[in-house]
Amino acid sequence: MRLNRILLSTAFVVVALVVQVSVFARLHLPGAVPDLLLLVVVGLALVHGHTAGALIGFGAGLLADIAPPADHATGRYALVLCVIGYLVGLARPDKGQLRSATVPMVAVVGAAIASTLLYAGVGALVGDTAARHVGLSGLVFTAALYDLLLAPFTVPLIMAAARRTTGDPLTGDGTATAGGEGAYRRTTAGSFRTGRMNRKGRLGGRKSRIGVQSTSLLARPGRKQRLKGVKRL
Repeated sequence: MRLNRILLSTAFVVVALVVQVSVFARLHLPGAVPDLLLLVVVGLALVHGHTAGALIGFGAGLLADIAPPADHATGRYALVLCVIGYLVGLARPDKGQLRSATVPMVAVVGAAIASTLLYAGVGALVGDTAARHVGLSGLVFTAALYDLLLAPFTVPLIMAAARRTTGDPLTGDGTATAGGEGAYRRTTAGSFRTGRMNRKGRLGGRKSRIGVQSTSLLARPGRKQRLKGVKRL
């Protein structure tokens, strides 16, 4: 990941975490809480791929684990978002450009369901049974519903901003590098072919001039012989 990608991803994660803790956590909605941090990880993973998605998810989840008022074990949500970022990044289209909104919406719903189930499963392994008392099915349904309603206002903006860093030639992406090398190779090959043609032209001109000179040299003795013959006559 390049510096501009890291800075942009960090800014998205920090802003999403602040809004998550200060606004969404205090709405007291029935069931789950809208997970803006999850939407940021999904949007960035769809543009940057599975490796960057896993790294961004781990960092975002770790910040959520240590941010107050966290009431769970540190690293639990980091593991969840790391897995989600990796899986969503596998669905990344070519160059991070989407022709329809179907893939992001499906990714959001799948990520909301998978993150809720995975979070509850990890909690069950460490002895946290809060999901059983609240109702796992209700949490899964409300989490998918809230995130799906929030996604059209957040995910497209996140992807559009992240896509600018992907197309930036200063990022050292493979597309820009390949284009530059291809242009260099085309320029080099064209100049090489032009040089060869010029050299061939010069050689051809020299050969033609040499041929003319040799023809003139061969023709001169004939003229001298004819002149001698005239004198003899």
